[in-house]
Amino acid sequence: MKKTLKKAPLNNNYVKPNGASNGNKPVAQNRNAGAPTTASGKTVFPIASLTPYQNKWTIRARVTNKSDIRHWSNQRGDGKLFSMDLVDQSGEIRATGFNDAVDRVYDLIEKGKIYYISRGSVKTANKKYTSLKNDYELSLNNDSEVELCTDDCDLPDINYDFRQIKDIEQINKDAMVDIVGVVKSAAEVSQITTRSTNKQVSKRDITIVDQSGTAINATLWGKEAESYEEYANSNPVIAIKGAKVSDFGGRSLSVLGSSVMNINPDLPEAHELRGWFDNGGNNQEVASLSGQRMGVGGGVFKTISQIKDENLGMGEKADYFNVRAFCIFLRKENCMYQACPGAECNKKVIEEDGAFRCEKCERTYPDFKYRLILSSNIADFSGNQWITSFQDSAEAILGTTAEKLGKMQTEDEDKFNRTFEDAAFKLYNFKIRAKMEAYQDEKRLKCSAVGAQPVNFRQESKRMIESIKALEAM
Repeated sequence: MKKTLKKAPLNNNYVKPNGASNGNKPVAQNRNAGAPTTASGKTVFPIASLTPYQNKWTIRARVTNKSDIRHWSNQRGDGKLFSMDLVDQSGEIRATGFNDAVDRVYDLIEKGKIYYISRGSVKTANKKYTSLKNDYELSLNNDSEVELCTDDCDLPDINYDFRQIKDIEQINKDAMVDIVGVVKSAAEVSQITTRSTNKQVSKRDITIVDQSGTAINATLWGKEAESYEEYANSNPVIAIKGAKVSDFGGRSLSVLGSSVMNINPDLPEAHELRGWFDNGGNNQEVASLSGQRMGVGGGVFKTISQIKDENLGMGEKADYFNVRAFCIFLRKENCMYQACPGAECNKKVIEEDGAFRCEKCERTYPDFKYRLILSSNIADFSGNQWITSFQDSAEAILGTTAEKLGKMQTEDEDKFNRTFEDAAFKLYNFKIRAKMEAYQDEKRLKCSAVGAQPVNFRQESKRMIESIKALEAM
């Protein structure tokens, strides 16, 4: 389902310098020749004609996406950047502004508006971070110029290259894709602590389906996860440009800060999907590419007795499935440890004279961070099972963060104990990873909760009604 835009003619007036061999790079000559002139007298080039061999160029493009300002700090110093996606009749390209360029132009840029942009550098694009169909990207520097276009011109809003959900199974991990589908179900917002920044961020899982009879799980982050709340009780059509493909437990998608997400867009594909879903597609049986990871309202649910009966976790690879069960016992002893505060390290630290030594990082820190490793017994009508929950899922079960729990343990033991009591005998949806592992020459089935959230009874009732309707239609 590829939306194509007619490309403007390219102006490739390259000549070989005198005496140059065939191995030498071509040198651009007279790039302005034949370039279109706007009503305001500016000479502009199509985005598709830009190459690193050009020094002077001006493009006229619409901003289809604008990121937040991101900051970095390393041995070379501190800095900041932002990026924006640009489109014209010929194609699309990403532009990134750094440091002083951020201060000069960030507040001038508005998503959806058209700008003249010039005096930047063209370089090879890093395909790991963009799904735009361009081999190059722009860097804005101190000399770059950005001017609002007031001419009357018609530029496309966004350029999609939609893939059907069923095709994502064949797409490599970490690739970027554009998809359009109907949101079949959506989980509640949860809070997780990121490893890279050790900060909390909002997260929401949604299940998307299309006419290919296939569903996939997608994760929304931050503002996107929170702003979706107004659509949580409906089934909107959603178009995503630049979603990242993951292979954890099958295939799933992550909507990044660089992705563009539009809800109920005015597109032919969206209108077609709306008609399909409202006229029977919502009751159609679908195959899931990420059924092992789906949360509330979707995916493969097992009873605890089925873990043993179906020999789950006994194969070469781990099995992933959902279980709806009560936490009947949570073990407080050794439920957390003091870990290295490094962003990418969770190794247990050794206390030395009031400081904390990480043998993995070979560094000594003045402080540490708490990491949870919670052992609990869960039960449903068919039986019970011991599971291990790590940081994010353990925090979801206990309803607090590891840092707060560590403070309770040292400062308020009664509150610490009440936290475990309050979490017991509540119903959760668990995403379980099951794998047979060897321990002291003995094989044991290890079940870990890779996700956990309290059951949303409103959404659960809706899921059960849909299941009943599907059975009636058989």
